[in-house]
Amino acid sequence: MVSRGAGGGGAVPAVPAAPLRPGRDMAPRGRPAAAAMPKRGARKRLKFRADDVCSERVTVADYANSDPAVVKSGRVKKAVANAVQQEVKSLCGLEASCVPAEEVLSVSGESCDSSDEMDTKESINGRTASRKKKSKRHKEDPDGGGGEEYPIDIWLLLASYIRPEDIVRFSLICKKAWTVTCTAAFWTRLYRRHYSLDAYLPLRLRPESMEKLHCLRACVIRSLYHMYEPFASRVSRNPAIPDSTPSTLKNSRCLLFWCKKIEGNRQEAMWEFNFKFKKQSPRFKSKCCKGLQPPIQYEEVHTNPDQDCCLLQITTFNFIFVPIVMGMTFTLFTINVSTDMRHHRVRLVFQDAPVRNGKKPRLEQGVQVVLDPVHSVRLLDWWHPQYPFSPKA
Repeated sequence: MVSRGAGGGGAVPAVPAAPLRPGRDMAPRGRPAAAAMPKRGARKRLKFRADDVCSERVTVADYANSDPAVVKSGRVKKAVANAVQQEVKSLCGLEASCVPAEEVLSVSGESCDSSDEMDTKESINGRTASRKKKSKRHKEDPDGGGGEEYPIDIWLLLASYIRPEDIVRFSLICKKAWTVTCTAAFWTRLYRRHYSLDAYLPLRLRPESMEKLHCLRACVIRSLYHMYEPFASRVSRNPAIPDSTPSTLKNSRCLLFWCKKIEGNRQEAMWEFNFKFKKQSPRFKSKCCKGLQPPIQYEEVHTNPDQDCCLLQITTFNFIFVPIVMGMTFTLFTINVSTDMRHHRVRLVFQDAPVRNGKKPRLEQGVQVVLDPVHSVRLLDWWHPQYPFSPKA
């Protein structure tokens, strides 16, 4: 082969190309020959912006329990962790100065550009300012501006249409509704609304005695179980022997005990044994031992000497000797079938100290009272019509 020169002179023979050596000059199969391998130390890292990371962009693959095939390293990147930490602190209303900017903007020991740092500071300052505005708004309106406050006279007017069984629901609406249920006017109007001349009431529950403020709430509740039909039907359905053994008396303290002879239709008289208990007050997790207390001006209205008290009334066919148990704690109560298979047998266990939850009482350390044969077992709360209460209450 010959080629002609640029000046149109003589022919210049072409120089043949050197042969390719297979080990050095040939590119590997599957890789272009023009691609040059970069040096290991000259790899350029991607720029990282802290404001691009938020709680919505943190993926499951960033955590240690992720699939090893997806994430080779078992820990979160330092830059991602710092950015998420800064995001959380800014949302909590903390100052951005608590965390150094170099720590947030560093990526494996390399800091970002000054423009990225300025953008991050501006976004953090904006979030902090908005958080300060919100906190200032909450300080100005601590009760919240989402609702309306009505005067207590309106709640007192609405309380005139509340049924006795809905008083608790009404008192849970707001604080003023609860305050209305503490007033003497509320309980007096409730008594007059349901009073009936046909109802038989004890002397203390009659209208002339309801003018006293002392124990007014307790007396109105007792009178409702005489006059209000839904309440009266509840106490009339109680059977002579309960279907299941009552468990509400556990760890209650025995205040009084007495027995009396009952002359009935039977030829032989029966005996009635009465145990008055005071239930254990619930323990709150906080240091406060008492619940919500009524206002001071209505303490006399809410006074009730029999609060959390009940009466266990057991009627037997014969007189049975009972040891002294007043002041002791009631720990065990069982009702079984009597030995003659015709009546019931009641066993009561009293101890000096209450039994903790989950532990069984030691029978050898307590006082056992066995009543057999038993005619009836009744548990009367303080509002029951047959609960004995003092006329001076």
